[in-house]
Amino acid sequence: MSIRTALVTGSSSGIGRATVEALLDNEWRVYATARDPDDVADLGDRTDCVTARLDVTEGNNVEQVVARMIDEEGRIDCLVNNAGYGQFGPLEDVPVGRARRQYEVNVHGPHRLIRAVLPHMRERADGTIVNVSSVAGRVSFPGGGVYCGSKFALEAMSDALRAEVRSKGVDVVIVEPGPVSTNFTDRAETEVEGVERSGAYDSFYSAFSDASLFGDDGPTTVTPERVASDVLNAASATKPRARYPVGTPARLGVLGRFVPDQLRDSAFSFLDRLY
Repeated sequence: MSIRTALVTGSSSGIGRATVEALLDNEWRVYATARDPDDVADLGDRTDCVTARLDVTEGNNVEQVVARMIDEEGRIDCLVNNAGYGQFGPLEDVPVGRARRQYEVNVHGPHRLIRAVLPHMRERADGTIVNVSSVAGRVSFPGGGVYCGSKFALEAMSDALRAEVRSKGVDVVIVEPGPVSTNFTDRAETEVEGVERSGAYDSFYSAFSDASLFGDDGPTTVTPERVASDVLNAASATKPRARYPVGTPARLGVLGRFVPDQLRDSAFSFLDRLY
């Protein structure tokens, strides 16, 4: 039996790195990719791990990496679309260029990878595409319109794709973490610093500065390894589930879709008054 192969984007840290390590520990051959190859160079010391530069916003780069993997391995059993970040800020304050960049990475990036790998998966009538989304792809919140919108889009694309390729032997899975103990919040805070503050949303910025709200160190925060475990399960399963919510906030957050809009809006208004 041939060794299973996986291509993982955003492998430099957090969920991506944990996913690479989980796959390697379970005898997969992994192509660990990142925008800066130096960030994943040490992973190349692991048996059956190949590292490569991959910027998901560059179409030619995406095609080159996929072509290299097919040339060297002859197959791609699993694509893990993990690369992404969060652009937060009230919609009025987020410049169009920053919103465009958010979608370029979180939506168009996975789309590029999907288009590149699908012909090879269809040819073999086998493969799994795992899109790492978020509970924010199911329930939106103030200050998260751009980020949540990108994750909503990824979820919608995944649902459509799953139906399109089911008969082709390809599975499509969405992994939906809640708060994860990564450097995600640090990156998000950097992105917020670059928005054009109108002065109308001070309560949001006050709340955002309270890192505990975002759960990097909260009691319900899950580890990257916990998310990677579900990615591994999805990649390895003969019949994976369509969605894998990870952690209690993710499981509860999904239920928020069924709360009447008026009640949800009232809850957000209450939180706004606290700040």
